[in-house]
Amino acid sequence: MTTTDLAKCFRVFANEGLIPNTDDLFLTKSQCKRMNALMQMCGFYDQAGEFTFKVGLPGKSGVGGGVVALLPNQYTVTVWSPKLNKKGNSFYGLEVLERLTTETGTSIF
Repeated sequence: MTTTDLAKCFRVFANEGLIPNTDDLFLTKSQCKRMNALMQMCGFYDQAGEFTFKVGLPGKSGVGGGVVALLPNQYTVTVWSPKLNKKGNSFYGLEVLERLTTETGTSIF
């Protein structure tokens, strides 16, 4: 899966459960809200709290170095860098996402 594919897959979570560019409902708003909450609380293994504090977006990381995050009703963003930190998350990917939300002033908080 490419970073573009990953961002497209997660757009449904940023779009209140609707499949983008259609009227098809994949998840109810309530289900989508819960999925975003789960990503916020545990999408980054033992670093979820730190990710919330520094980045402020729901998201999910993978041990291959890919990271996806979203701002509800706005965007999804993916980053990829295979260097992992001690907690198993993309070292540079998390740094880039922190810069993104800091410089744009966008987060869920």
